[in-house]
Amino acid sequence: MLSAIKTWARDLKRDSFALYLASRDPRVPWYVKALAVAIAAYALSPIDLIPDFIPVLGYLDDLILLPLGIWLAISLIPAEVVAECRANAAAALQRPVSRAGMIAIILLWIGGALALVWAVFTWWPRTAA
Repeated sequence: MLSAIKTWARDLKRDSFALYLASRDPRVPWYVKALAVAIAAYALSPIDLIPDFIPVLGYLDDLILLPLGIWLAISLIPAEVVAECRANAAAALQRPVSRAGMIAIILLWIGGALALVWAVFTWWPRTAA
């Protein structure tokens, strides 16, 4: 059962990326592109229909609404486009992850945070106590 859940999650990740690729394809109708953008916006948005802090129900919309939205959008895309985008998504997800790139981005974020802290302490008006 655990392997089936892992396979489902992997396919869902592949299909989400394939949906992104399909939304940029000129063979896909505009209304499907709009639906794909709405699904991606909902997935990335911090605002949910049911807030995540509510036990059990909070994650229910993420477990039900997002897969249903992805399924709906993919079912509206022409079959040859879906097959091509799924193949491209699977190939893109198989690429190795660059650890050096990850470290560089983390160091940039830390440097930016330190620069912000320095700017706040330097320019923030201090009151005499």
